[in-house]
Amino acid sequence: MRIIVCAKQVPDTNDVKIDHKHGTLIRDGVPSILNPDDANGLEAALQIKDEHPDTKVTILTMGPAQAGIMIRECMAMGADEGYILSSRAFAGADTRATSKTLAVGVNHIGGADLIFCGRQAIDGDTAQVGPQLAARLGIPCVTYVQKIEFKDEKTLIVQRQLEDGYQVIEVKLPCLLTAVKELNEPRYMTVKGILDAYDKPLTILDHNDVGMAPEDCGLAASATQVLTSFTPPPKGKGEMLSGTINEMAAYVVKSLTEKHVI
Repeated sequence: MRIIVCAKQVPDTNDVKIDHKHGTLIRDGVPSILNPDDANGLEAALQIKDEHPDTKVTILTMGPAQAGIMIRECMAMGADEGYILSSRAFAGADTRATSKTLAVGVNHIGGADLIFCGRQAIDGDTAQVGPQLAARLGIPCVTYVQKIEFKDEKTLIVQRQLEDGYQVIEVKLPCLLTAVKELNEPRYMTVKGILDAYDKPLTILDHNDVGMAPEDCGLAASATQVLTSFTPPPKGKGEMLSGTINEMAAYVVKSLTEKHVI
C-alpha cells in the first residue's frame, strides 16, 4: 500500500507578524512548523505502516525548498520519502490552484491507495484543499476523521466528527481523509529516526518537471486573492468582583446597562 500525506510548512502562530502596509503575513525570520492537523494525518499513516510493514508513506508538499526541513522531520518520525513542489510559478496560489498543483503532483509520482490531509492549515483555516484535491483526483473524500479502522484490504470504516457526535462511514480505497487532532497523538522524532532521515530520498519538482504551464498554476490560476491580513484586537482586561452575591449581581447589571448591552 502507498499512502501520501499532504503536509504544509506554516508559520508558528505563537509568533505571527503582519506587514500592515501590504496586509500580508511576514514569513521571513518567523519560525516554521509542520501544520498541526497534518501531523495527525502523518501519525495515522504511520500507524497503518506499523500494522502493515509493506506500506510506503510519502510526504508531499507545495512550497519553498526550505520545506525540506519539515519533510526531514516527517521522515525522522517514520515517513519513507518526500517530494516538494517548488517553483516561483506556484507562488500566490489560492486553494483552487493549490489543489490543482497537488493533484498533478500526486499523479506525477504515481498516485496512492490512501491520501491524508490535515483538516485545515493554521495560516489559512479554509479546510478546502483536501476536498478539492479529492475532487480533482476523482476519489471519495471523508473530512474531519477522528477514527479509522480497516474492514478489509480495500475498505475503511471511519468516524467523521460532527459538532454533536459523529457519523460512521464506509469508504472504498483509493480515498482521501482529512484528519482532526482527536484522531491521534503524533509521535516524536527519535535519534535514530533523525539520522536515518538524511538517507531517505527527497525530490524537488518544479512546474516544468510536472508538466504545468505558469499560467495554469499559482497566482495566475487563482480565482481568489487575499486583500488583507490582520491580527484581531486584544481582548479587554477582565475584572474581578468582590462582595456579596447581591452586590456583585447589582454591579454587573449596572455595568451592562451603562454599556447598553441590556
